[in-house]
Amino acid sequence: MKTKAFEILRRMHHRFRRGKRWLLLSAIAICLVLPSAKADGIGDIITLLKTITSTIQGAIGDALSGIQTLNSTINNFRQRVLWPLAEINQTKSFVNSTRAQYSNLMFQIEAIKNNSATLENPSQLESAFRSGQAGSIGQLQPVYENVYGSVPGPNNARQVQRNMVDMDDALAQGSLKTTVLSDQTTSQTLALADSIEQQSAVAAPGSGPMLATQSAVANLETQAYLAKVLAAELRQEAGKLAHQNALLKQSAAATRNLQSQAQQVLTHP
Repeated sequence: MKTKAFEILRRMHHRFRRGKRWLLLSAIAICLVLPSAKADGIGDIITLLKTITSTIQGAIGDALSGIQTLNSTINNFRQRVLWPLAEINQTKSFVNSTRAQYSNLMFQIEAIKNNSATLENPSQLESAFRSGQAGSIGQLQPVYENVYGSVPGPNNARQVQRNMVDMDDALAQGSLKTTVLSDQTTSQTLALADSIEQQSAVAAPGSGPMLATQSAVANLETQAYLAKVLAAELRQEAGKLAHQNALLKQSAAATRNLQSQAQQVLTHP
């Protein structure tokens, strides 16, 4: 198209060699050449786009199709073997129905107050060791002494008796403080269990091991506090045995003193 336009321009130049006629014809020729150049540029762009499209639809398209097939196969394997959706949805439904059936009853059981003391000082002591708050441990000793009294003074009891009273009070208060910590831990464990139940009802496939890990950690913490409570009970039993043995030792000492006094009476001239 360009060649033809230039050929026409050359012939017209031979015919019209002068002035305005040549300028007019030159302008007409330029107008004919420019659209032709634009048309050739657009044609090149279209050819390039066709080449890109054919390349994408060819080698690249085959690779993308293979990747899509592989992803579909992996997803099917996950949904049917690793994390079967039917079983997961069934488990979620079971958790939701169980929570709906028992959560209200469990809340009512936890909310039951079983305080039984009626007098002022015993009621304060019972409220202190049933509070389930570690911050109330500092209040135990004064309210305990209001109920059970303090250690007798040196002029009111022998030293061995004062030692026994002090030790028994220490063991009793230690066990009561342990029960306060145990109740607080129980409340925290129940809150964690409720949170894990809620998460399991809406958990995404594959998150089961993480919830199981949380449950295992909570179980270990509970076992640790159970061991702590058991140790407090063992200390209490050991204190009782020590107290009983101390009474036996006092009886033996009193018997020896009595025998000694009787011997002195019998040998007195």
